[in-house]
Amino acid sequence: MKYRASRSPLTYLGGLLALYLAIPIGAFLVRLAQPGDRGFGAEGLWSALWTSVASATVSTTIVAVLGIPLAYWLARTKGPLTWLVGLLVMLPIALPPVMSGLVLIYIVGPYTWLGNLFNDDLTGTVVGVVLAQTFVAGPFLVIAARAAFEGIDPALGDLAASLGRGPASRFWLVSLRIAAPGIRAGLLLTWLRAMGEYGATVLLAYHPYTLPVFVSVLFSSTGIPQTQAPTALAIGLAVVVLLLTEIRIRGRRRQPVLPAPAPPPRVEPVAVSFDLDVAVGTFQLRVAHRAASNRIAILGPSGAGKSITLRAIAGFLGKEAGSVQFNDEEVAAVRVEQRRVGYVPQGLVMFPGRTAWQQVLFAAGADPAVAAWWLRTLQLDGLEGRLPGELSGGQRQRVGLARALSFRPRLVLLDEPFSALDAPVREELRRELRRLQREAGLSTVIVTHDPEEAALLADEILVVDEGRLLQAGPRAEVFARPASPQVARLLGIPNLTPAVVHAPGVLAVGALGGGALVGGPGGRVPGGGGAPGGPAGAGAAGPGDDGDLLIAAATGDLPVGAKVLWTIRPDHVTVLPATAEDPHAYPAEVDDVADIGTLTTLTVRLRAGRNPAPELRVRTTAMVSFAPGDPCRVRLPAADITAWPAPAGTDQSHAPQDAAARTVR
Repeated sequence: MKYRASRSPLTYLGGLLALYLAIPIGAFLVRLAQPGDRGFGAEGLWSALWTSVASATVSTTIVAVLGIPLAYWLARTKGPLTWLVGLLVMLPIALPPVMSGLVLIYIVGPYTWLGNLFNDDLTGTVVGVVLAQTFVAGPFLVIAARAAFEGIDPALGDLAASLGRGPASRFWLVSLRIAAPGIRAGLLLTWLRAMGEYGATVLLAYHPYTLPVFVSVLFSSTGIPQTQAPTALAIGLAVVVLLLTEIRIRGRRRQPVLPAPAPPPRVEPVAVSFDLDVAVGTFQLRVAHRAASNRIAILGPSGAGKSITLRAIAGFLGKEAGSVQFNDEEVAAVRVEQRRVGYVPQGLVMFPGRTAWQQVLFAAGADPAVAAWWLRTLQLDGLEGRLPGELSGGQRQRVGLARALSFRPRLVLLDEPFSALDAPVREELRRELRRLQREAGLSTVIVTHDPEEAALLADEILVVDEGRLLQAGPRAEVFARPASPQVARLLGIPNLTPAVVHAPGVLAVGALGGGALVGGPGGRVPGGGGAPGGPAGAGAAGPGDDGDLLIAAATGDLPVGAKVLWTIRPDHVTVLPATAEDPHAYPAEVDDVADIGTLTTLTVRLRAGRNPAPELRVRTTAMVSFAPGDPCRVRLPAADITAWPAPAGTDQSHAPQDAAARTVR
């Protein structure tokens, strides 16, 4: 496919600069083609060329050995010292080269301590040339390499650490490899700048001549004609070097030959306990829990502190984060790379330029036979030779999981592992992970904001928000009895409705504050007898004196007259025909019916006399024959209703969705 250059003003502006840079070179080449003495026979030309090439190469090597680690440090640290060192690195670029030479003379020139120590061999020699070039050209590499290191995703370093790679290994295998293009560009700029250095060199080491100094001397003695040769050599050399840097040696990628798969040995189940108190920026996390299961989920909204908790368990936040125990073993002081945790970070994080097979073998001590088994188990057969860009989202997530499992970790940590995937792939991988938990005995800690995912992949659920633990316990208990309206919302329970405690075991739904239902004639329920499923004298299901619907519920120790919020899971509500005579059913009207394939959701409104009608969501797999507007009855088992004191300021007269939105942040 051919692309035509855009004819926007930006293109023309850029073209003007390119033209300005090209015209002088073109004019020189035209002059060079004309007959005459161009200076190729000038004495000292070739030795000057060799001096420049050799000194520039030595200088660039020195800068590479010292500058790349400096750039890495500058990219990974922050603070006043980093700022000061970065400023010092920039100064040689800001100084005119002649002044750079003067500065160097104060350190290595004659009559200085260093000069005397080396018998004045630091000036007037090739050593002086190298010193001048290193000082002037060094910043170019440091600046380019620092920018390249800063552009590396920090998640890759964390991932490598979790796979058992120490700091030196992470530098060589991850950071240096990813930053290589930027470092290569910096080395090129450094070498070219050293080749062209004149001002500092002419002061520090006039002899032996470098090519720029030789041209200056030649120009002063013979004029322009004989300077054409060294200029042509400099241009030709620069072109050759630039062309060489564009060469990429690409070998033919072959499909790797995998060893015979071998299933991983079972490891001891790990139950995680932690007591964390750590600040990350302005966010403060204070969470403590002792798990009873080896499969837990940390559930909460964005910004709740879920990922920070997981990172603390992995060891990324250091021992200052607090106590972390695997079973009864304290690991807070153990480095990340020694904890043997399989970490699957958010997003589809993969090491650039590595095939799927190289990804799963990246961990220190990864067993090729076990890696082959995980690839086959996760249905990645035939994809071993593909690079990250050649894999789909689901395949990349599978590779990430196989990579975390190939070195037999004690514990697998998953941070929103499926959030970036579309619904069908997400559901497939959830089921796949659940199967692996069961068959391979994986111990897992999964971070998620999806209640369904938490319920599917964990036996124990921790609900967190704003850096605090709101509730923790077995999955069934947490979902059946949320500790607060906030927890109910985070668990995805939609039926959060205001009410007033009418009597022990009875709620008045739709009450406008409940004053008329407490004491006096307003407290009497028409019909006398006891409410089915509730205490004697509570009243039959139906409206109270103010038109409030009275329903049986587990009110616990809540006092009569207390304003509450109550909930019931949508799948625990049953919609019955309006003529049904079920003593546990209450009058309602169908507001909406939505068939979403595998189940049907309904919205019904309870009839609460003259008060606003509370709305309930219903979810069922049964055949539904209702239509919007149909009268019905809804069965609300008292044992499935949970009630909490309403937060201060809750307006009981509003619809349940509004009340929930105001009472839960």
